[in-house]
Amino acid sequence: MQRKSLALADVQFKMDGEQTFTGYASVFNKVDSYGDTIVKGAYADTLKTHGLPKMFFNHESYAVPIGKWVEAKEDDYGLLLTGEFTPGNAMAQEVRAALKHGTVDSLSIGYSLKKGDFDETANGRTIKKVARLAETSIVTFPADSFAKVDLASVKSLDFEALLPECKTERDIERLLRDAGLGKWEAMAIVSRAKAIFDGRDAQEDVEAKTRALILERIQRLGA
Repeated sequence: MQRKSLALADVQFKMDGEQTFTGYASVFNKVDSYGDTIVKGAYADTLKTHGLPKMFFNHESYAVPIGKWVEAKEDDYGLLLTGEFTPGNAMAQEVRAALKHGTVDSLSIGYSLKKGDFDETANGRTIKKVARLAETSIVTFPADSFAKVDLASVKSLDFEALLPECKTERDIERLLRDAGLGKWEAMAIVSRAKAIFDGRDAQEDVEAKTRALILERIQRLGA
C-alpha cells in the first residue's frame, strides 16, 4: 500500500455543515515528493470497480472509521472528495474540531498500483491509473517519512513473483514502497543490504543477494 499526502493549501478543505466537508485528496499534473505525477482519469476505474474509499485518521485502518466518503469525482484540478464525520464518534469529533482550528491540515490517500499503471522515467513516474484507492485519511503529518508498514499489504504482495522483475536498486526501492515503506526507509534498506554483501564478496552477484535478503526480511515482517 502506497501513500500520498496533501497539505491544506492543496486540499482546499472546507466545512459544508456540522458534519460534512469537502477537499482534494489528490492533485493532478504536479510532481510530488516521490517524483510522481498523477494524471486526470487515474481514479476512474477504481471508483467504478471498488467504490468509495474508507475514511480514517492517520491511516489507522485497524480502528473504527471516523466517517465516510459520500462522493468522489475528478475535475481538472484533482480528486475531490465529500465526506461526513460519524455523529457520536468521539475521535471523529476531535478530528473535526482540529480541522476547524487548523491544528490538523492534511489529507493522505492509501492506494495500490499494478504493473502497467504508470510510465517511469529517470526523474519519476507518471501514474495513469490507480489500481485501487483503499482509503483516504485525515493526517497530522503529510510526509512520507511518517509512513508506516501496512502488514496486511505486505502479506498480500507476491514478493517471490515480483522480485525477479527487479533489475536495479530503484526497482527494489519501488517494491518496498508498494509494501508501505516510506521513500527514505526503502532507500536505507536497499543501501544497507548492498553494503553488507559488498563487504562479504565483491565478486558475486550483489543485487541478487540483496533481493534475497530483502525478501527474507519482508517475509519475517509479514509473518
